Amino acid sequence: MTVEQTERVPMSPREIRRAIAAASIGNGLEFYDFVTFAYFAIPIGHTFFPSINPYLSLMGSLATFGAGFITRPLGAHVLGGFADRAGRKPAMMLSMLLMGLGIVLLAATPGYATIGFAAPLIAVTARLIQGFALGGEIGSATAYMLEAVEDERRGFAISWQGVSQQVSATVGASVGLGLSAVMSEAQLGSYGWRLALMLGATIVPVALLVRNSLPETHHAAETGRNPPVPFASYARVIALAFVVIATGTIGTYIFHYMATYGQASLHLSSTIAFAGETANDAVGVGLALFGGWLCDRIGRRPAMLWPQLAYVLAIMPCFLWLTTERDAVSFIGANVILSALSSVQFIAFYAAVTESLPQAVRARAFALVYSVPVAVFGGTTQLVVTWLLHVTGNPLSIAWYLTGVTAIGLVAMAGLKESAPVKLGGLAAAASG
Repeated sequence: MTVEQTERVPMSPREIRRAIAAASIGNGLEFYDFVTFAYFAIPIGHTFFPSINPYLSLMGSLATFGAGFITRPLGAHVLGGFADRAGRKPAMMLSMLLMGLGIVLLAATPGYATIGFAAPLIAVTARLIQGFALGGEIGSATAYMLEAVEDERRGFAISWQGVSQQVSATVGASVGLGLSAVMSEAQLGSYGWRLALMLGATIVPVALLVRNSLPETHHAAETGRNPPVPFASYARVIALAFVVIATGTIGTYIFHYMATYGQASLHLSSTIAFAGETANDAVGVGLALFGGWLCDRIGRRPAMLWPQLAYVLAIMPCFLWLTTERDAVSFIGANVILSALSSVQFIAFYAAVTESLPQAVRARAFALVYSVPVAVFGGTTQLVVTWLLHVTGNPLSIAWYLTGVTAIGLVAMAGLKESAPVKLGGLAAAASG
């Protein structure tokens, strides 16, 4: 497979920084909302699905969370195709507007006690809008980051896609930690989670303003040249990426479930649970940047495979530690170790997949290969692990599940070919010599 060279619009260093920041802000906002919902799953469940059985209330909340994944593939197809036809910038603007609408709608909806069955119906509608927006955002924003920089800095640029997710998750967990420290459980359930969601909505006007000032990186619509690209030329990348993203999604949403897991299964306080979640996300920020820097220098494959192998081997010991000790040190420490290993390898993977896709179909192809497995597995992971923990009564069942799917992801990663310019350039020079 020959990796296509990106047609990059010349930008100054300042413009490149603004471009990456603008794409990261939108991506971060959308993940802030999704993970904040996960963190506050218990009080949201009580608001929209009151029940004398806490398990049924939590399952209703998680089902609403999962509804947001149903429209992700549709958003990927529609908004991703729009980004390939009209440009990355208008697609990113539209996804941001839709995400802001969904956030405000969900946060402002009264609970079941006030408006009855209309409450969960409106909440699900808000999640469907959010899922549609996020499905299209991921392709256009990731493609924009790649196309805005020099070839030798692709990995570092793509790392901000992961960093934005980690930062947003860190902010979301920090908000949860702060609110849990100053509010009672009743206050958190009544309006604390609404405040957390509305804080995310405040960034929408700023993100729209910054995105509107960006230069375009994809001009197929202006030139009238967008020749068809044979699917066979990138089908292998799509298939392997699907498997890796599916397994990685399960791991990601298990991490986002850790605050709930710490409270519901390990009976830790909400403060310790949110502290572990915050540490989990915070450590990933620096290591995602390191992963981007590393894969630009040593190649995508070694930066993917070795950390992924270490991650597989570390899962069971970490969960044995936290389920045995059940204290702040073990819960936070295990989260930090696993987050560190997973953050490094996925940046190299994102770079390898994105730069291996033809530019003419890049936004839609990446959006679909990302959104479909996320829709299937992200929307069901927390339901599955909640059910698994409930029927087995064993807090380690989540670790066995995570180990198995992560090992499958490692095998699929090994099937991806090297795509880093630093490696391809060296191979080409050796061949010509």
